[in-house]
Amino acid sequence: MSRRVRVLVVDDSALMRKLIPQMLESDPSIEVVGTAMDGHFALRKIQDLQPNVVTLDLDMPKMNGIETLREIMKRTPVAVIVVSSLSTEGALVTMKALAMGAFDFVTKPKDATSHMAEASAELIAKVKAAADCKLKPRLLEESRTRSPKLEVKAWAQPTHVVAIGVSTGGPQALEYALPQMPPEFPAAILVCQHMPEGFTEMFARRLDELCALSVKEARSGDPLLAGQVLICPGNRHMKVKRLKQGDVVVLSDEERVNGHRPSADVLLHSVAEEFRSHAIGVLMTGMGDDGAEGLGAIKRLGGITIAQDEESSVVFGMPKAAIERGYATRVVSLDGMAAALQAACRGRDGLDRPRGTGRGAG
Repeated sequence: MSRRVRVLVVDDSALMRKLIPQMLESDPSIEVVGTAMDGHFALRKIQDLQPNVVTLDLDMPKMNGIETLREIMKRTPVAVIVVSSLSTEGALVTMKALAMGAFDFVTKPKDATSHMAEASAELIAKVKAAADCKLKPRLLEESRTRSPKLEVKAWAQPTHVVAIGVSTGGPQALEYALPQMPPEFPAAILVCQHMPEGFTEMFARRLDELCALSVKEARSGDPLLAGQVLICPGNRHMKVKRLKQGDVVVLSDEERVNGHRPSADVLLHSVAEEFRSHAIGVLMTGMGDDGAEGLGAIKRLGGITIAQDEESSVVFGMPKAAIERGYATRVVSLDGMAAALQAACRGRDGLDRPRGTGRGAG
């Protein structure tokens, strides 16, 4: 493409206003058209410069990042990539920004010199994806009605195991689809969301507040229970293991797969091998092709495979890769995802215990 991606960098740090443009302009297809030191300047420059993408610091004086994002979305909607600090407070505010319509986020490297190449590659990839995306109206409603939570019983053996791989656009998509699931959903749900360490715990807490299902960040040894969602922790891989006494999650620190840890391929391959025809694989919005081969494994071993459609995906990378390889048996809109998962759980017997022993279904 001959047209370069026009980026406005918004950050109150003079160092970051110098560093981020250097990182971005190492790619010849990106042009930093301006910088702004606070939200007020940013809003004026967006109007004047008409960038394709804005990188936005959240921690700024006068008008902070959340207030700035709200005004951007109200006045002149443009793709926004949030630049977040690696802290608990930073994670909370970042989750809020994503719910308000930010395209994605990157974290400020603790040591800019030693992690510069890695941070640059991530930021460049996300800026390019943001420039190509179709801006979507905010999916979440402040007044969303929620089903009451039911107590998850220790004996609630799932009929199926749903493994979801998702990346860019995933927080918004999951916050839209999972609250539509009923509290009596008969399957266990495992989610691999590409997200850094520390952010996944905040994301799980936010989902738990929105959902009738129980949602938590996974720990090694957690049982797979019907009506429970386990979010893979950032910087860990998640697998599953079938045992006589019950089915559990196993976390590991093995090498990155497809450049990711957690990797959707790791999760989906594991669920395919352990649960076969009772596995349900789902790939949702995200860059790249992580999870495509894992979805293929679920299909080969008799499970059900679902991919999100292009129209409702923020980035049609991961689902597209699976569809093009013939691994997705169903292509579903985000609106129809909850219904598709419920339908996938109907019409088959529940899980047998390994080697014919273990818990009953209650």
